[in-house]
Amino acid sequence: MPVETDLYELLGVHPEASEDEIKKAYRRKAREHHPDKNPDDPTAGPKFQEMAAAYEILSSTETREVYDLYGMEGLSKGGPGGPGGMSTDDIFSDLFGGVRFDFGFGPGARKPRRTRGDDSIIQYDVTLEDLYNGKTVKMNMEKEVVCGVCKGSGARGSAKPKPCVKCEGKGWIMVHSQLGPGRIATSQAMCPDCDGRGEKLREKDQCKKCKGKKTVKEKTRQEIYIERGMADRQKVILAGAGDEEPGVTPGDVIFVLKTRKHDSFERSGNDLLTTVHITLSEALLGFSRILVTHLDGRGVQVSSPSGKIIRPGTTIVLRGEGMPVYKNPDTRGNLYIMLEIDMPDEEWLRSIDKAALAQLLPPKKPDMDPRPEVVDEVPFEESDMADFGEGDEGEWVDEDEDEYNPYGAEPECTHQ
Repeated sequence: MPVETDLYELLGVHPEASEDEIKKAYRRKAREHHPDKNPDDPTAGPKFQEMAAAYEILSSTETREVYDLYGMEGLSKGGPGGPGGMSTDDIFSDLFGGVRFDFGFGPGARKPRRTRGDDSIIQYDVTLEDLYNGKTVKMNMEKEVVCGVCKGSGARGSAKPKPCVKCEGKGWIMVHSQLGPGRIATSQAMCPDCDGRGEKLREKDQCKKCKGKKTVKEKTRQEIYIERGMADRQKVILAGAGDEEPGVTPGDVIFVLKTRKHDSFERSGNDLLTTVHITLSEALLGFSRILVTHLDGRGVQVSSPSGKIIRPGTTIVLRGEGMPVYKNPDTRGNLYIMLEIDMPDEEWLRSIDKAALAQLLPPKKPDMDPRPEVVDEVPFEESDMADFGEGDEGEWVDEDEDEYNPYGAEPECTHQ
């Protein structure tokens, strides 16, 4: 039995696990704790590196034998067959210095040099009117620009940076964290003093304007144009307008359009939908009037066909009255109008001759024929469809099992 089992426990395997079992366990754990899959977990990176270091030790027959016999102390102090004279930090440094686990810390890191800055993503609220008519927006913004005094060196005059004292010029430091009683994890982290660069300017050598940061904040005035027919979540890109860094091409400023909910219109693709209320008289006798005020302020006049009754739930379409087509604004989608019929109120009914109205309207339906043998008189009461289902106690009985079950739940099966 090994003198230490921390590395095995870290990978979740037994100390007598085979090489294949260790490899499978590491792959499973690495996928679970990979920083790319856990961007909001600050501990994901250290956990991932700890497991990688554990795997590097346990996957090698030589280092695994030393660890089993002498533990981490044997590896760090040179047990038989072990890397004599190396400190624990050196072991982890050597493991993470390779291409597989290189996180780009320090001047000698293998991480590819950045050639382009990050894009700035900004959500911008727009109305449906903005997208229908188009809109030009001017706004004040603030961004980082290369310092004009030091030309992006961060130094005062000809001063040069010195190796960072904290990380000794490596750009990274080893961090030890307590996992439990007698269990200490060691991981590599970017040096906080030099931000991983491995070198640092003394305060007296820093540029007075940028304080050694190489960039300064500058206010700019930008202009974006929202084109007619643009869609929700569509992007307006200002190329190269992002923050500047020395020797790096600036990224873009990207505005992502977010459409506010409209009071009257609903959009789907290039089509629009709205609801218009008409009177019972208009439904029976027709109408010719302005039905809607459009998104550009126009009144849209519509005349219903003569002699046609409009029934509840009727939808009409106005061709070419929808949204402008993006990049082809002379072409437009369609406007769909749902017609709702407003019934007259009780005050109107009290003011008219009901007998005369009955003569004008279609006759009432007769009673059922044949008439049911049993007839119960039930009081008339108005309700709301939102109440539908409230009276259901939500119970049912399985006739086969003769058991009580909650409504909507499937009967449980007993496994033999």
